Amino acid sequence: MSGDYEDKPQPLIEHLMELRTRLIWSIGAFFVAFIVCFYFAKQLFNLLVVPYKWAVLWAGLDLAKSELIYTAPQEFFFTQVKVAMFGALVIAFPVIASQLYKFVAPGLYKNERQAFLPFLVASPVLFLMGGALVYFFFTPMVMWFFLAMQQAPTEGELGISLLPRVSEYLSLIMTLVLSFGLVFQLPVVTTLLARVGLLTSEWLRQKRKFAIVIAFIVAAVLTPPDPMSQIGLALPTILLYEISIYAARLVERRRAEESLEKEATSDLATTDEA
Repeated sequence: MSGDYEDKPQPLIEHLMELRTRLIWSIGAFFVAFIVCFYFAKQLFNLLVVPYKWAVLWAGLDLAKSELIYTAPQEFFFTQVKVAMFGALVIAFPVIASQLYKFVAPGLYKNERQAFLPFLVASPVLFLMGGALVYFFFTPMVMWFFLAMQQAPTEGELGISLLPRVSEYLSLIMTLVLSFGLVFQLPVVTTLLARVGLLTSEWLRQKRKFAIVIAFIVAAVLTPPDPMSQIGLALPTILLYEISIYAARLVERRRAEESLEKEATSDLATTDEA
């Protein structure tokens, strides 16, 4: 395999050598990004805590008296390791995706590569959109919901306060970012399947009721066990499903137009020969 993506057969050993090269580049990019992210792990974690600060302010609480805690000596260290791994995966993803494309591209025809490239660009963009929705809206709303459940101490009643652990907060926001990021890939996946003819917009419309049920089931599995998180993930999933139907319809319309153009060209060539 070479960088010019020639469509020619390759021996198995060359495939394995090419795979090794792509894996080395991908792992190397992840390792370098991990080192950088671990160096700035505290700053990155403080950045992830910003939605919690917004929730504290929305709940009308004193930000100076709010804090996140850790209950084991090693807990915050391993939390920083997880932050570094999460950040490294996000930063290295373009390199990993490009290496994957370079490995797969030689086995594709030129028109297939041209059709695949837009999806390679759209996938990280949609993932970032899902992550931005979690960061700027969903996480503050969820944390505000939990903070509002606190009970102030009164005469005869004990106070009930929320003291989030750093590891649990990180797990929550990472789970939400990954869940929303994967859900936002739905239009990309369905459009690709529509392009290869594995599904149609009509089939997607017929399965809408099942998709709605599955969306709530998946949301219940991927998100924390509270109604706001589950509904907050299920509703965007349903909206993205509707967008997927529209995208599949566009693919079918374009395929029909291309078919008509080919038929017109073939008829014209037949007429010229006659």
